[in-house]
Amino acid sequence: MVAPRAPLHLMAPVWNRGTRGIRGLSKAVAPEGSQRKERSLLQFLADHFYDVQALREYLLRKQVLKVHQKNRPFTHIKEHFGPHAAGAYFILKQGGAVRFQGKEWIRPNARGRFSLDFLTFPAVPVEAVDASGSAINYHGLDSLLTLKELQSLWLRHCPHVDDWCLSRLHPLANSLQELSLAGCPRISERGLACLHHLQNLRRLDISDLPAVSNPGLTQILVEEMLPNCEVLGTDWTQGLGLGPEEQSQDTASPVPA
Repeated sequence: MVAPRAPLHLMAPVWNRGTRGIRGLSKAVAPEGSQRKERSLLQFLADHFYDVQALREYLLRKQVLKVHQKNRPFTHIKEHFGPHAAGAYFILKQGGAVRFQGKEWIRPNARGRFSLDFLTFPAVPVEAVDASGSAINYHGLDSLLTLKELQSLWLRHCPHVDDWCLSRLHPLANSLQELSLAGCPRISERGLACLHHLQNLRRLDISDLPAVSNPGLTQILVEEMLPNCEVLGTDWTQGLGLGPEEQSQDTASPVPA
């Protein structure tokens, strides 16, 4: 006869014993100096938390909360120093970089620290933002949409930038000239269609977008939608379904009869 598993509530004393999340739990399980412990933290969880779905939901909630906290606005900075300083502070806290008009790029160091000298010139506008690889999402854009003189915006490889985010960029239509969305996994054709408001764009990078089902055709449509913009992306034949014979005829040089 198989012995019944221990009830889940028996783990509560371990979970709540002065620990914080998974890191704290690992400290409670593995004593200090026990580097050769046979059972890993994942094995421990598998042995005692038989409700795997509940554990996954907990970890997902923790991740969502972390992203939400990273995208909170810094209203106190905006009230005291203005929208440009607040937007710059938000991007720098995300690990990105900003450039004020007539100034050099400001970037955080390896420890995430950065100079606050930009607070001394709150009237100088931000003209370029590089938020590539950051956790910026739909709500985090609130800190950027007030930068009315923003000319360049890089959002490359941002995992939380999606179609809804692109639908919010229209307040930047008068100033934005360069936009990079390369490598964003959640951007599709629907989001790119929202960029028709940005008629002042001169350069747009839509390369490496896995959610776009037909990259070649999408690039052609975007070029028609933004006729004054240089669209970087993919070879126009990619995804058009041309056969080998059609491709060879299209690329072959004409031979006189």
